[in-house]
Amino acid sequence: MEIFGLEVERLTHACVRVRGSKTIYFDPYNIDTDVKADIILITHEHYDHCSPEDIEKIIKEDTIIIASHQCKEKLKQFEGRVKEIRFLKPFEKTNVDNVEIEGFPAYNVNKPFHPKEDEKLGYVVTLDGKRLYHAGDTDVIPEMNGLENIDIAFLPVSGTYVMTAEEAVEAAKMIRPKVAIPIHYGAIVGTEKDAEKFKEFLGGSCEVYIL
Repeated sequence: MEIFGLEVERLTHACVRVRGSKTIYFDPYNIDTDVKADIILITHEHYDHCSPEDIEKIIKEDTIIIASHQCKEKLKQFEGRVKEIRFLKPFEKTNVDNVEIEGFPAYNVNKPFHPKEDEKLGYVVTLDGKRLYHAGDTDVIPEMNGLENIDIAFLPVSGTYVMTAEEAVEAAKMIRPKVAIPIHYGAIVGTEKDAEKFKEFLGGSCEVYIL
């Protein structure tokens, strides 16, 4: 789907592909594609987010992988096979050919799966002048109040390991994106009903696209 001049696709679960001047994948998992990545962003080490088998399908010699520090061991096999592998912590920034990338906190507040001290990530990416926020595996967290001028927000809605649909509505109202896209459903936990619930409960606060 074209949104703000970018081709935006939710492939599976929390995996999103955005194509503009660069092709960017967030958390490739259980994908079936031969579209190669310029940039791969990995939020954390869990198998449904950091999947070497799926990364293998989309790398090329000049791909750059950016990940949280917990992914180092799983990504070692790609050293020398891609242009570079970089690791970020929350609020650290990097730049890839004029694509600005910032690690953003992602953690649970009422469940044990993603502790804050692990420094797992979401990402804020500026691509072709548009600001994208991929929340990673997170609950509603106070840091979201600091997000500004987000054009597209990808928010988990399945509950269990991440926000429920109702909590994702709360997050969207804090972030105030122009477009919100529900993710993290349909593979491990959650169904399209969660995405539909998110859209219904958010009302007219912003555009919601279920991909």
